[in-house]
Amino acid sequence: MTKVRINKFLADSGISSRRKSEEYILEKRVSVNDIIITDLSFKVDVEKDIISLDGERIRPKRHIYILLNKPKGYITSVADDRKRKTVLDLMKTKERIYPVGRLDYDSKGLLFLTNDGEFSQLLTHPGNKVPREYEVKLDKPIEEKDRITLLKGVKLDGKPGKFLKLSFPMPKDKKLVRIFCEEGRNRFVKRMFSRLGYTVNELIRISFAGIILDTQPGKFRYLTQQEVQQIKEQYSN
Repeated sequence: MTKVRINKFLADSGISSRRKSEEYILEKRVSVNDIIITDLSFKVDVEKDIISLDGERIRPKRHIYILLNKPKGYITSVADDRKRKTVLDLMKTKERIYPVGRLDYDSKGLLFLTNDGEFSQLLTHPGNKVPREYEVKLDKPIEEKDRITLLKGVKLDGKPGKFLKLSFPMPKDKKLVRIFCEEGRNRFVKRMFSRLGYTVNELIRISFAGIILDTQPGKFRYLTQQEVQQIKEQYSN
């Protein structure tokens, strides 16, 4: 008999993140053997129990981990009411997967997609301090005083934010900068530069959680078992 907490089962089944799964439970949308469950600590037998969300049975799924090189012109979502292209249009899979974190419509680079809610939560939880690296093209050369300020920190929405590293891939080109940070807040990099009067003309995420972008724009690959294990071991609490 294999018993796990119901929120973990939902996350592992690819329904959503564990936090979102807890919302479903508290909203009385989850049942076990036709009994509504609202106890977040309730454990289910994954081999015997019938677990349902909104009356539809949920079955454990094989976990999938994908690295996509997102091009511009795609939104980081599974669907869009404005009929724009989504990152799922770039791949054909019968599995229900969703993006980990976000990249703006006009941003590009490394994006993970998975059906493992716990893996997604691991990468996006602020407390895990998962590193991200970006190459950014600015509208004007960055001044040294502003480079120092971004490393010391500025406030966004009343909360401090900072870059851990800011370097120049081409030393003579101060418009092209490489950023290293552990922040996943919405539009974090663009908003940091905007606070000091700079506009980001182009942004590409070149690494996430130590995994380097290594596919062509619009192409994807599956993470290796070793890569997945490396991420889980390094960032699990």
